[in-house]
Amino acid sequence: MKPTHLPAPRRWRSHLGTLTMVLAVLAGTHLWQTRHVPSGPAPDFDAPAVAAQDGAVLSLAQWRAAHPGRPVALHFWADWCAICRLEQGNISAVAADWPVLTVAMRSGDVVAVRRVLAQRALAWPTVTDPDGALAARYGLGAVPAFVVIDPGGRVRASSIGYTSEIGMRLRLWWAGL
Repeated sequence: MKPTHLPAPRRWRSHLGTLTMVLAVLAGTHLWQTRHVPSGPAPDFDAPAVAAQDGAVLSLAQWRAAHPGRPVALHFWADWCAICRLEQGNISAVAADWPVLTVAMRSGDVVAVRRVLAQRALAWPTVTDPDGALAARYGLGAVPAFVVIDPGGRVRASSIGYTSEIGMRLRLWWAGL
């Protein structure tokens, strides 16, 4: 009588092969999605600030200067993005410990974004990117996106799509080393 199942060592090798294939697909997808994100110096910008007086702008240089010697993160999101809503708890938790500037991409003007943040009870420092030009400078074609900039002003990590809280924290920690 032949056994109908694989012996334990062969079963583990089979699972390891499947896991390797899944990880390779995930890594390939990540590399493809972030292929246009610049390496080296982070592109500076001036964008309308949501929490400031109407007409006020905030630059990346100002944001970084407010957090000297620390890595900072940019979180690109949109009010119409369902995955962004799923991720907003992660952003809030990380922003409690790390400097995270959020960028509302294609979500309207300052007044519209301010209203969305109030409705969702989000106290995020936010700038607007009404036409997606800022996201395009960072090579981002989709949201949510998370970009980590090290204390020297270089892009150190990026991800597009849902990112876990631990993933965000680890990227920021690594950028600070």
